[in-house]
Amino acid sequence: MVRLASGIVLGAAAVAAIRFLPIDALRAIAVLVAALAAHEYLQIAGTAGLARQSVPIAATMLLCALVACETPIDPMALVLTALAWVAVDLLATGRPLQQTATDLVAPVYIGAPLGALVVVQAKAGWQATLLLVALVIVSDSAQYYCGRMFGRHPLAPAISPKKTIEGAAGGLVCGMAFMLLAGPWLFPSAGLLSLGALGAAIVVLGVCGDLFESRLKRLAGVKDSSALIPGHGGVLDRIDALLFAAPAFYVYLRSVMTV
Repeated sequence: MVRLASGIVLGAAAVAAIRFLPIDALRAIAVLVAALAAHEYLQIAGTAGLARQSVPIAATMLLCALVACETPIDPMALVLTALAWVAVDLLATGRPLQQTATDLVAPVYIGAPLGALVVVQAKAGWQATLLLVALVIVSDSAQYYCGRMFGRHPLAPAISPKKTIEGAAGGLVCGMAFMLLAGPWLFPSAGLLSLGALGAAIVVLGVCGDLFESRLKRLAGVKDSSALIPGHGGVLDRIDALLFAAPAFYVYLRSVMTV
């Protein structure tokens, strides 16, 4: 009952924000969500304590804001910043390179995709954001129910034992069908082959995002990224699929709008 109630409240709040809030408010929310998700990621990845987490969280928020505001970013500047981060962290703290690299993943894994999600709304309106979110929900639901009814072969038993190949196939078919039906409303000039490919890519990337976070949690020996949302775990648990799917949707949107 708690899970259902919190899910309804969370869903209604998300839809209301997407539909009615101005873009500047959505940018601020994206940066806040990025900070919360980065904190959860760093916790389960082994970077404990706010002092250790402060730099990667700040970097995640900054990259989210830069992408969300469509600020031109020099790739070489990003590379130099990352190298400087690694060098200073290794020399100043003596931590293993693996842990430094893990922290460095946070801005790319969380900040950039959430910023891209805001750009989708800024470029194509709330309809585009809801289309992406709805596609991920439809695919996730189809994977769950198809897996329960027809699942026989594990998809990734070492990472997520409950996921099955049959469930993933059901999610793929339903996701593609949803995009073929709803996609022309947002992309009237796009061909069915293009929309079908987009739907398939979003579903596959969403599954990868889910498995990626499941792998992190399994390595850390935890069930949820946090207990922030009653019955649903943490922020990262709710957006894991979107973090992988949003950049692909953003790239497709840019290609369609430049045609």
